[in-house]
Amino acid sequence: MLRAPGPATLDAALADACRLLTRGVGDRRSPFHTPTLATVTAAGLPTLRTVVLRSFDAEARQLRVHTDRRSAKYAELQAAPQAALHGYDAAAQVQIRLGGRVSRHADDPLADAAWAGSHPGSRLCYAVTPGPGTPAAAPPTAPQALDAAARGNFAALVLQFDTLEWLWLAAAGHRRAHFAWNAAGNCAASWLVP
Repeated sequence: MLRAPGPATLDAALADACRLLTRGVGDRRSPFHTPTLATVTAAGLPTLRTVVLRSFDAEARQLRVHTDRRSAKYAELQAAPQAALHGYDAAAQVQIRLGGRVSRHADDPLADAAWAGSHPGSRLCYAVTPGPGTPAAAPPTAPQALDAAARGNFAALVLQFDTLEWLWLAAAGHRRAHFAWNAAGNCAASWLVP
């Protein structure tokens, strides 16, 4: 049995992408809750990791994830602030790819609000010692309580995306839409061959 036709207009495709990303913020079962973030290493190589989508603002074209300031991705984004984000929902058969610049927030009101809005269990991740990626003889013990350093290790990353690609897969024919915003915020949208 063939699926019902997917969005038939560019506006509908963009609305579908925004709906899925918005749902990903609050629904832990949504595949878009844990998208993949790509950055570039100091050696110029792409590197990927799964992150948790914490906020999405379609109108501002921004999304937020959190990280440890001691992590490689935090340093990578200082050297090269361009990043890409990818998510795929196997049930909906929709892929979304975003690209843009990331701003890092550690000691500012945005980071303070993000920390305050974080679940207490999530905050414990930032109390782990030594820092992420440090070689260790054995797996570290999970922290049981927050210490003063935990907030200092926390940072929010905001991706200001200027491209979005939406791909809908179906046996009757795939659909792929591309959206690109210029510096003035004007959007150029087009269908692409999948």
